[in-house]
Amino acid sequence: MRQRVVRVAVTAVLIALVLLAVPLGLAIKSYFFANQRDALERVALAGAVRVSPDFTTGDPVELPAAAAGQQLGLYDPGPRLKDGSGPPSGDQAVRQALAAAEVRSQTGSNLVVAVPVSHNEQVIGVVRASTATQDVWQRVLAGWGALLAVALIALAVAILVARRQARALTAPLEDLSRQCRAVTGGDLTARARPSAITEINQVAHTHNDMLQSLTELLQHEKNFTANASHQLRTPLTGLQLTLETALAQDGSQLRPAVEEALASTRHLHRTVDEFLRLTRTPRHPAAATAREPVGRVLEDITSRWHGLFANDGRRLAISAPDATTDALIPGRAVTQILDILLDNARLHGRGAVEVTVRDFDDALAFDVSDEGTLEAAPAQLFTRGHTTGRGEGIGLSLAQDLAGALDGRLSLVSYAPTRFTLLVPLGHPGGGDLPGRGQRL
Repeated sequence: MRQRVVRVAVTAVLIALVLLAVPLGLAIKSYFFANQRDALERVALAGAVRVSPDFTTGDPVELPAAAAGQQLGLYDPGPRLKDGSGPPSGDQAVRQALAAAEVRSQTGSNLVVAVPVSHNEQVIGVVRASTATQDVWQRVLAGWGALLAVALIALAVAILVARRQARALTAPLEDLSRQCRAVTGGDLTARARPSAITEINQVAHTHNDMLQSLTELLQHEKNFTANASHQLRTPLTGLQLTLETALAQDGSQLRPAVEEALASTRHLHRTVDEFLRLTRTPRHPAAATAREPVGRVLEDITSRWHGLFANDGRRLAISAPDATTDALIPGRAVTQILDILLDNARLHGRGAVEVTVRDFDDALAFDVSDEGTLEAAPAQLFTRGHTTGRGEGIGLSLAQDLAGALDGRLSLVSYAPTRFTLLVPLGHPGGGDLPGRGQRL
């Protein structure tokens, strides 16, 4: 493309130069010939002024000296050369001038100007001035050479400017092509650089926006797979433990174990539904989730996690003020976040674990703490893929994303002992009214 741009620009300049140079060359030729005729006319007139009427009787004539390459002569009506230089016998220009008319003509290889000399309304002689056309053509060729030099300089400048403009035009497109090849090779971080050319810059901006949307979509799908795997692990582990316990008991004790297994299965089903819903509504998932009383959410948490901590020889304590148990919150999303925090406390913490609800009028704070000490750096704690030991480093990043989707906030408020706080607003994400404290759906 760069060569094509240069060829187009150079072709346009060549056409312009030809259209300009041809008339200008003709004008140069006409100028030099006309200028030479004017010079000859001035010389002939100057000579005619010096001619006395007595020259016909033999009185000498003093013609001005002719310039180099010129001839200046005085002819009688004969017409014969009486003084100066020129052909011995007058040519056609001299004979025409004897008819009392100034003559400007080109005879053979000479430019000729003949001026009649009059006395008493009679032509008594002719002053003839001439020069070789070769001298004029030399000046014309010199002018044409100068014109050609200027044209070549203009063409060279045009080529340089065209190459520079071609680079300016094609460099952003070449960069965009490289970024597209990089994306084709799997590098989704490749981005086209901004350009000073508005149209190309719009294309690059559109390409980057499209690639950003594609990257977000692919990352969302990738995160969904990792999040689903992470969140399904805990209920599957609980279900497995329940079934293993049931196998170790006699037939009369199977019913409670089966009921617990069914409860775990229902929770697993709700977890799958929740993640499918989060995939469909990634912007504000809380707007589409059912709102449940805080008391019901805490009962569900207690029923599923108490046994797991008890099997590890650890205590789980959950408490909430009576005034908050009827407050309505996005139950499934909050449950998912608390499950992640409790699983994190079980895997990485130690000692007793407490879940405490605090009331802030327009929001509720869920504190999840244990007796362990957190040593991770704050900047890396919620980074996806970062882990302090066991696990894939997905849970806390997912929990923070879910909290943000609720217009809430998840933060670490204490390192020793470890305590995370989830702040959940009592209202519709982004504004609007939903049932809150003390209201029924």
